[in-house]
Parts: sequence; structure tokens; C-alpha cells
Amino acid sequence: MLEAAVSGYLVALSLIAAIGAQNAFVLRQGLRREHVAVVVLICAASDAVLIAAGVGGFGAIAQAAPWFGTAMRWLGVAFLTIYGALRFRAALRGGEALVPQDAPPVPLRRAVMLCLMFTWANPHVYLDTVVLIGSIAAQYAPHGLAFGIGAALASLSFFSALGFGARLLAPVFARPRAWVVLEIVIGLVMWTLAAGLALGG
Repeated sequence: MLEAAVSGYLVALSLIAAIGAQNAFVLRQGLRREHVAVVVLICAASDAVLIAAGVGGFGAIAQAAPWFGTAMRWLGVAFLTIYGALRFRAALRGGEALVPQDAPPVPLRRAVMLCLMFTWANPHVYLDTVVLIGSIAAQYAPHGLAFGIGAALASLSFFSALGFGARLLAPVFARPRAWVVLEIVIGLVMWTLAAGLALGG
């Protein structure tokens, strides 16, 4: 059970840590110290709901149709392989400096709407949480719940660190090379997970 929880934590952390509009928004809010707690809670709660849907829904479908688990496992392998390759390509392109621009304070309502949009309007979040995490969680049966809890805790800890620790990270991630290193690390983790998922079946 502990192994499943730790694996869920590491898988989710690797997926969430990838550079994207949602992370950029959370980081920007953290750098400006605007509605950080609300933004972090929205991101973490949204991920928890999607992870629960993936872990619970995937398991039910896999029991009804045994072939579905195999198909989704190989879909997960393909997705992780391609995702890792994209991270390496981003690293080769030199990374991306993320420096917040001067702008007037964002009202709370607007911050909430933007956060929801970055989370729920992003098609990749469904692939990451519902499909991918759901397919990997099925490999840890009967400890899928522990895997899901670990994944949800990864989301909460990552967004908390990103939002509340943003000012400490600002000098580092203002440099493109820091993003390059992060992209390479994420790419390696993705390919390691892909290999483990392929060999684990």
C-alpha cells in the first residue's frame, strides 16, 4: 500500500511539474502574492476530483472489459514516451524564462475564473489525470485508492510549493537554463515510467 501511494505521488508530481499555462499562472500569482491560497486550493481540488474519477472509473471499466486495461496501458506507454520526447525537445530549444510583467492587481473573481479555465479547459489534464493516472493505478490493484491518494497529495504539495515558494524560485526560474534542466529531468522521469509500465504488464 505504501509503495502504491509513493508511486502515485511520484507519477502525479512528474506530470504536474511539466511547464504549462496552469503552472505559469500559479507561479505568476505566487510571485505577485495575489490570492495564492485560493488558486492553490482550486488547482489541488480539481486534480483530486479528476484523479478520483480516473482511479475509480478506470477500475470499473477494466473489470467489465478486461481488454480495456491492456489497451489503456499501452496508450499510457505511448503517451509517456511522446510526452518525454516533447520535454527533451523543449530543452533543446533553450527553455523558457518566466518573468511576471508589471500589471495591475488581478481581482479575486477573475483569478478564480482564470484558474478554472487553465485547469478544466486544458485537454491534457484529462489525459494526465483520468486516463494516464487511472491506467497506472490499475497496475497497483487492490491498492488503487492508495495510489490515488498519493497522486492527490502530490498535486497539493506541488501547487503549494509553487504558489507560496514562488518568490524564492523567482531568481532561479528567471533564467532559461533552469527551465532546460527541469525539462530534461521531467523527460527522463517520463521515459522511465513508460519503460516500467511497458515491462510491468
